[in-house]
Amino acid sequence: MSARLTSPSRRIAAIGAVVALVVALVATGIAIGKNTGGSGKREPAAGASGDSAPSAAERQKAYAQLEKASVRRTGDDPLAVGKADAPVVLVEYADYQCSYCGKFTRDSQPELIKKYVDEGTLRIEFRNFPIFGKDSERAARASWAAGRQGRFWQFHDEVYAKTRKGDALAEDKLVDMAKDSGVTDLDRFRADLNGPASEAAVKKDQEEGYSIGVQSTPSFLVNGQPIAGAQPMSAFDEAIAQAKAAKKSEK
Repeated sequence: MSARLTSPSRRIAAIGAVVALVVALVATGIAIGKNTGGSGKREPAAGASGDSAPSAAERQKAYAQLEKASVRRTGDDPLAVGKADAPVVLVEYADYQCSYCGKFTRDSQPELIKKYVDEGTLRIEFRNFPIFGKDSERAARASWAAGRQGRFWQFHDEVYAKTRKGDALAEDKLVDMAKDSGVTDLDRFRADLNGPASEAAVKKDQEEGYSIGVQSTPSFLVNGQPIAGAQPMSAFDEAIAQAKAAKKSEK
């Protein structure tokens, strides 16, 4: 696990009941970003050292709030795969320099798509959450730019095909990867990468993560239930099954 920290001056934004419930979860070690095979770390929320465990009902309430705060279900979202009305949504917060994010992409993502997305149970929504500086931010913006030409997932998988850091994510290298990913208008890709819209899109994803207490990458929410780090496939199987059953019981 990397020990590199994000700026301690950045605090979790106050969004009412969500933060209060997340703090309760932090106190019992199930907060988003509780590292088990993840990169980076954020400072814990103030007051997150309580000594009373939340009840099952409180946890479910927290998960529902987190789901509401994170899931978008936008039909034309190029950073998502799966039906917009799928019963289960997995939201991933990731950094392109994070080796554990790459491990998830290579090892678990294909199986999740084959097993759950293709059958209509699962939707995956990706969030750019760069925590390792300018190279990560540039790669995040580049992935958004590839999405503008319908090649987000191809570009995403190309970047994560191996661990890439620093100069490997320089602009010219990102353009080469975009070309290999099937992006056809490379001039537009460069313009989008460096434009204000990509900056705003990445910032939106970052602030969403900060606001709900994301501390490290990769971090996942399965219908609001946190899973942190490059967990084995069984952890996702269990969370998806629970989320699917919960949705079915609501009907």
